[in-house]
Amino acid sequence: MNDPRRVSHPGPAGLPHAHALPDTPHAVVVGAGIAGLAAAAGLAERGVTVEVLERQHYLGGRVGGWSEQLEDGSEVANNRGFHAFFRQYYNLRALLRRSDPGLHRLRAVEDYPLVDGQGRRDTFRGLPKTPPWNALAFALRSPTFRMRDMLRLNAVAAAPLAAVSVPEIYHQLDGQDAGTFLTDINFPVAARHLAFEVFARSFFARPERLSAAELATMFHIYFLGSSEGLVFDVAESNFDTALWEPLREYLIGRGVRFRTGICAESVHTGGPKRLQVLDSTGSTIDADAVVLATDVSGLQKIVAASPGLGDASWRAQVAELRTAPPFVVQRLWLDRPVDAGRPAFLGTGGLEPVDNISVVSSYERQAAEWARAHGGSVVEVHSYSVVDPPPFDGLRERMLGRLHQLYPETAAAGIVGETLLLRDDCPLFWPGAFANRPTVDTPVPGLMLAGDGIRIDLPVALMERAATTGWAAANRLLSGWGVSGHTLHTVPVQGRSPILRRLASREGALR
Repeated sequence: MNDPRRVSHPGPAGLPHAHALPDTPHAVVVGAGIAGLAAAAGLAERGVTVEVLERQHYLGGRVGGWSEQLEDGSEVANNRGFHAFFRQYYNLRALLRRSDPGLHRLRAVEDYPLVDGQGRRDTFRGLPKTPPWNALAFALRSPTFRMRDMLRLNAVAAAPLAAVSVPEIYHQLDGQDAGTFLTDINFPVAARHLAFEVFARSFFARPERLSAAELATMFHIYFLGSSEGLVFDVAESNFDTALWEPLREYLIGRGVRFRTGICAESVHTGGPKRLQVLDSTGSTIDADAVVLATDVSGLQKIVAASPGLGDASWRAQVAELRTAPPFVVQRLWLDRPVDAGRPAFLGTGGLEPVDNISVVSSYERQAAEWARAHGGSVVEVHSYSVVDPPPFDGLRERMLGRLHQLYPETAAAGIVGETLLLRDDCPLFWPGAFANRPTVDTPVPGLMLAGDGIRIDLPVALMERAATTGWAAANRLLSGWGVSGHTLHTVPVQGRSPILRRLASREGALR
């Protein structure tokens, strides 16, 4: 936390520990992804007894890791693909510090170059950290952004981009899609691929399906709102060994009970305590509180199977949530190394169907060990917003073709092992969705929501939104019991320039 302008959001005041209460509350957390683990930590550290239900046999949710066998019988580590742990992910990093105080199981990636279909490259290496000089330096040295482009920008229409305030930015821009917004401000088409589509694709959505407010908030978090810089860390080994198994042991030490391979089927009010959870084994769990920290479809299934839970308006909000288009992660175990100078992560724009390539064996311990043993490499290719249904109309071959084009040395490599993972469980932030998106609080006493698809009026996104909503859910419950909560941290909640904020307010009034 190097940004002196970061904002602290104090947790609720109260008793230091739940043991001071007449009866110790019992909470059920549904989902052991980032949001669920943050909620479990927040509650358990204050003495609440916590039971976690997770439908998978591993923790971490969409950042989970596991082992599987290749065709030759060798066991390898695998996961759902590359994840960047940015320095401004304060609340996620606070969670990881519970089992790794020095964050030694993360390692820095100092650059992630971007390349477009014309071969033009951008890089984040060596940029100043302080806004707005970071964005200005990036624009001035970018081959896709010229000074004449800057002069052509519609400064008034673009003002909200440089003066984001949360949640006001959603009132200004949420009704517009990101692609239209970029057109309206005269943002150069060539620069869009590198400067903005990378952010849009982080939400697994094309710009025309993404809220302009979400894009502006992302720009604020990573560029103009924070001086933490654009460098990030990656896990030094597969996610299960680097992150979640150590955190599981930490939480078990605080009394948390994990039940993996088990789903929550429904939640009902009443019983000996405030709520009852019916799980997939047929058991009923009585709970003083429940945190639903599932993905969108999981949340919708539970609410649909729980008649009478919440009012009609809230149930409609949950039912209206959407998931982003599917994405595919192709992981390849190759019998030859990639060239030594290849970056750990390469973002692409205008190079369909590939959105990024990562050389896993350059940073992940298990992949590096496999590469050394076989004289090869482990490479990952991502394709977001997949349009074609299975079998994807040759998508695998097209992804390989792009890899061979960008990294020609891989064309001669033999494929020792390959996995092709398809998922469609990421939340979609479509234009106009913000106002009716369900929040952490629900109309049901003792029931909270958490996850990266849940609304929270703070400048957070992706993994950090998941962690923040998890901590916030714990704080809400602790406050209800009169127990002290946890302080959260974010990048500034508004743009740094008073002049740009006034200009953005003027633009908002004209809309």
